Amino acid sequence: MTAAPSILWFRQDLRLHDQPALLAAAEAGAVIPVYILDDDTPGDWRMGEAQRWWLHHSLTSLAEDLKQRGSRLILRRGAATQVLRALMEEMGAETIHAIRHYEPWWRKAEDELGDGICLHDGNHLARPELVTTGSGKPFRIYSAFWKGLQGHLPPEHPLDPPKALNAPERWPKSETLSDWALLPTKPDWSTGFDSDWTPGEAAARERIEDFLPKATGYDTGRNMPSEEGSSRLSPHLHFGEVSVRTVWHALDRHADTETFRKELAWRDFTDGVVMALPDYADRNGREAFDRLPWRQGKEADADLKAWQTGRTGYPIVDAGMRQLWTTGWMHNRVRMITASFLIKHLLIDWREGERWFWDCLIDADYGNNSVNWQWVAGTGIDANMFGRIMAPLSQSEKFEAGDYIREWVPELKHLSDTAIHDPDGAGCRPKTYPAKIIGHREGRERALAAGRAARG
Repeated sequence: MTAAPSILWFRQDLRLHDQPALLAAAEAGAVIPVYILDDDTPGDWRMGEAQRWWLHHSLTSLAEDLKQRGSRLILRRGAATQVLRALMEEMGAETIHAIRHYEPWWRKAEDELGDGICLHDGNHLARPELVTTGSGKPFRIYSAFWKGLQGHLPPEHPLDPPKALNAPERWPKSETLSDWALLPTKPDWSTGFDSDWTPGEAAARERIEDFLPKATGYDTGRNMPSEEGSSRLSPHLHFGEVSVRTVWHALDRHADTETFRKELAWRDFTDGVVMALPDYADRNGREAFDRLPWRQGKEADADLKAWQTGRTGYPIVDAGMRQLWTTGWMHNRVRMITASFLIKHLLIDWREGERWFWDCLIDADYGNNSVNWQWVAGTGIDANMFGRIMAPLSQSEKFEAGDYIREWVPELKHLSDTAIHDPDGAGCRPKTYPAKIIGHREGRERALAAGRAARG
């Protein structure tokens, strides 16, 4: 009697190397790999448009990798639990193998599948629920989490993929990737994506090798927008094209990499936060900020639009927002500057920025995105004080962002290294570039007043 096939459910783990769910399914017998485009289960947090571009190319790469091992990728669309149950019945499968996820909608789906799903660990350095305080609760402060994580490090070494996969006696029908229309057409705003990024597992592994020589200088390089000091691994990690423990152990070849290792651990920490507080992306981590008087109305809407389109009159902010729109990514330091500017200078609710990043970032991650925005806003459980207001002009000068601005704000490319950070202040603002929508001191004082009002 032929053993029942197993279903391998891919989500944000689109790889074959170090894929524990894949190995377990392969060991059990025939494997039916499936990816489900589910816009129903996440509700308001359906995948953003930039991520869909990446998904299309990542699935194309994954399908080819599976083909080389004698398998294929089945594509289905709909509510994941319904699709999986129907597929199990259709194929006589008894088990779904999947890597554990921590977004609230995926945890709910996993619970609904009950005994039918076998969950595996593979997207974290350590399962967030195992890294807890002495009372068994998730850590709310990152520094304490990092200390607690030490008892679980180093992570296990990555696992090699199977050389071949057993196919089922018959294959279920699959939808066609092109029919999902994940790529933009009218207009095609992804030309900058094509020139900047190559999705897929092979590209992720190449990206690691490119970054390793720079890893020892990451502590400084990640803050310099005009330099290529970031790893640019974030979209590959988000889509699980490479496992975090693969990156961790690749770093063993180099000394002085703790700063970057802490960034990898931060991803685990943010999943722990949304595990404990599933609606963290929608509500303030500190209730006192529910009273904060965010600006609303036509003027605020116009300021939000200026921020989104890179027309604020602050070159470092505008450069970051234009880079985001063009490439689906933004430099690490500039993400903090642009977020702080929206929240503090413009006094616009952090959730507006969070949603914009969710739609525009190729690496938009539910836990990472929400925790980072609340950290900058000062509204989170582990966050800067609301009164800490980043000064974009001095930040731009301090971190030598001149060439970065020239690349993304070409109206200013002829300005000197001194004037380019503040053309208004230097008296040389081109007519094609907007004046500041608010002065730094004015924005700062308004934000501090709002903070005092929230505290009562």
